[in-house]
Amino acid sequence: MDSSGPAEASLLRFTGVHRHYGEGDAIVRALDGVDLAIAPSEFVAITGASGSGKSTALSILGCLDLPTAGAYFIEGHPVQSLSGDVLAALRNAKFGFIFQSYNLLARTSALDNVSLPLIYAGVGALEREARAYAALSSVGLAGREDARPNQLSGGQQQRIAIARALVNDPEVILADEPTGNLDSKTGDEIMQLLSSLHLTRGITVIMVTHDLTCASWAKRRVVFRDGRIASDTPVSA
Repeated sequence: MDSSGPAEASLLRFTGVHRHYGEGDAIVRALDGVDLAIAPSEFVAITGASGSGKSTALSILGCLDLPTAGAYFIEGHPVQSLSGDVLAALRNAKFGFIFQSYNLLARTSALDNVSLPLIYAGVGALEREARAYAALSSVGLAGREDARPNQLSGGQQQRIAIARALVNDPEVILADEPTGNLDSKTGDEIMQLLSSLHLTRGITVIMVTHDLTCASWAKRRVVFRDGRIASDTPVSA
């Protein structure tokens, strides 16, 4: 199935992307010729069985990995032509990342966890603090700036992770199983928050999930199977 879409409308675009690991008889074809285009302000859920290639696709979309073959374009620019430093700066400026395991620094306050991308971006201390406060407030954690992760519930930790993803005002949020470690009620609250960010800020959200209830929050669902796209359809309201 062709999931390429019109090139001129694409924010992110795969053209014949392959990602292989190993060699010879041990080769693993994580992605096997994927065409995919994502327009600005879309909310896309990527689903599929374990090992289907969905997390590999997300890693390449976020510039955490590169294709073995084929091409990946961001706003029409080929990613493979960029140096490592430029790629790192692009990743920090354009993308916010949310992970299943939160990936917070355990002995560090909520405020300092959220500030980390701004340190990498070279933002001054006063502006870092102001933006981190604002990001925490936007996810409902005003007043918890000094709390450490072990003092907070799983849902609150994921909200810190979302605030960290937002603090650089990214164009795209990439979420890898964002409700995987949460109970259904808390997971629903996190999905409501992601949906609100998509609707009110126009942020492009690309979410990998095995949970079809979570996937139903998206406006489009892309199903991977054996390293290829098996289907690409709008999600019914």
